[in-house]
Amino acid sequence: MRAWQVRFGEPPELVERPDPDPPGPGMVLLRMLGWSLNYRDLLMARGAYDPRLAQPYVPLSDGVGEVVAVGAGVSRVSVGDRVCPMFSPSWRDGEPDTDALRKTRGGPVPGLLAERVVLDEGELVKVPGWLEPAEAATLPCAALTAWSALVEHARLPPGATVLCLGTGGVSIAALQLAKVMGLTVIATTSSEGKAARLTELGADRVLRHDLQPEWGREIRKLTGGGVDAVVEVGGAATLPRSLEAVRPNGAVLLIGNAASSEGPVSVLPILMKQIRVQGVFVGHRRSFEELCRAVDLHRIRPVIDRVFPFTDAPDAFAHLASRAHVGKVCIVA
Repeated sequence: MRAWQVRFGEPPELVERPDPDPPGPGMVLLRMLGWSLNYRDLLMARGAYDPRLAQPYVPLSDGVGEVVAVGAGVSRVSVGDRVCPMFSPSWRDGEPDTDALRKTRGGPVPGLLAERVVLDEGELVKVPGWLEPAEAATLPCAALTAWSALVEHARLPPGATVLCLGTGGVSIAALQLAKVMGLTVIATTSSEGKAARLTELGADRVLRHDLQPEWGREIRKLTGGGVDAVVEVGGAATLPRSLEAVRPNGAVLLIGNAASSEGPVSVLPILMKQIRVQGVFVGHRRSFEELCRAVDLHRIRPVIDRVFPFTDAPDAFAHLASRAHVGKVCIVA
């Protein structure tokens, strides 16, 4: 079978590997159908996320596959099911332990960018069969992170206002979920074309942060005191503005570091406004199963920017790095 492997700072390399052995007890063989890229995958490939990671490694945490064989005792899935492996394979419910936080796929745990993989049945979640492979592949990280932020942590009531930053996968998924939850969504972006797309997707108000660098203050004025929660994906570079934009006693859901992971941040607004800053680390299996039920019930189609064939995986990485996308960059078999 074919698989892609990565060495830090080099383009992904397509290699031949032995076919997996038949699945043993409790194990499942998947024929991979599609994959989705996250910003983490770029950082990992550059050696910026985990510089001690053994190389070469198989990249990508997110993918969807068809069950083609099962080992003895498997009961959670059947041959023919479409399933997604978990980003954090051991995290089933509750608070994450050290293994759940450290042993994540596409890094310490081998990634999915291969034609076939064998995994433990406990790592798998069935996904709605009507989704296209590229759409289903976006669920394990970006969509689940957005779900965890809004449902598990923020627990916002209908009518609350949430701020989503940019047009990346987590922000777009949060926008889509927020709308079916009855929330008001304010979004920020850097171009007129992206602003129009955000409006099409249901954003109630869009601000150009390139034209309004003090967008935190502007949002506070627009809302009469601030939003109830911020889906914060920029990191240290955008956090000061997010703290300005959120209301007293509101929440900043700290998810990513797409802009910067380091920089000066004053804690004074957090103290004086009693802001809750909540780190969000993707999510557990129970949440993923709940997300899939919500996607199925509301017929939510994840937003795909571009889809690349399996043999063009390096082009997919390059497109994600360009930051020209709205939604997810995907690969299909």
